[in-house]
Amino acid sequence: MIQFLLSFQIARLQYEGGGDWYNDPEVIPNLVRFIKKYANISLSEKQAVVKPSSKDIFKYPILFMTGHGNVYFSDMDARNLREYLERGGFLYVDDDYGMDYYFRREIKKVFPDKELEEIPTSHPIFNIYWKFDKLPKIHQHDDKSPKAYGIFIGERLVLLYTYETNISDGWTDRHGDPLEVQETALKFGMNIVLYALTLQ
Repeated sequence: MIQFLLSFQIARLQYEGGGDWYNDPEVIPNLVRFIKKYANISLSEKQAVVKPSSKDIFKYPILFMTGHGNVYFSDMDARNLREYLERGGFLYVDDDYGMDYYFRREIKKVFPDKELEEIPTSHPIFNIYWKFDKLPKIHQHDDKSPKAYGIFIGERLVLLYTYETNISDGWTDRHGDPLEVQETALKFGMNIVLYALTLQ
């Protein structure tokens, strides 16, 4: 069992633009409860909610972002997010189907000098605790392969973006996924959290 001494909380990013940043509010608490079965970690089951322009984001080692539609980052949002990621923070973005175009447009404001890179399955995020030989596809929105993209600062992955997989939808039972599909999604979510905490 992995053991952590520090207490921390995962925060959901409340972005502008009209997209439903708030959907499925139970996913972070559910993921935390799953993680606690396997890791002795002081992790709050209550999600925080922060705006990208707020200095409060620096209180949280992990930010989570999802939605179906439009995303908008102001110049202040972009500057603050970049500073947060450069100073050791981690952002996980899960496209809930429909935000891909908007997220790609807005993340260029944060990192105009970087591109989203496809992450190989040899990366630690695929095997830090649970072993995955491919990115799981949780929901079949389109007949496309699931993809994991990232932004790196040096060798450190600071942003993970999952597309055509909808990992976080599997952190809840509201969508009617079989239990084994939910468990697969939760296992990959646990890998994300442990990577963000241990490989900063």
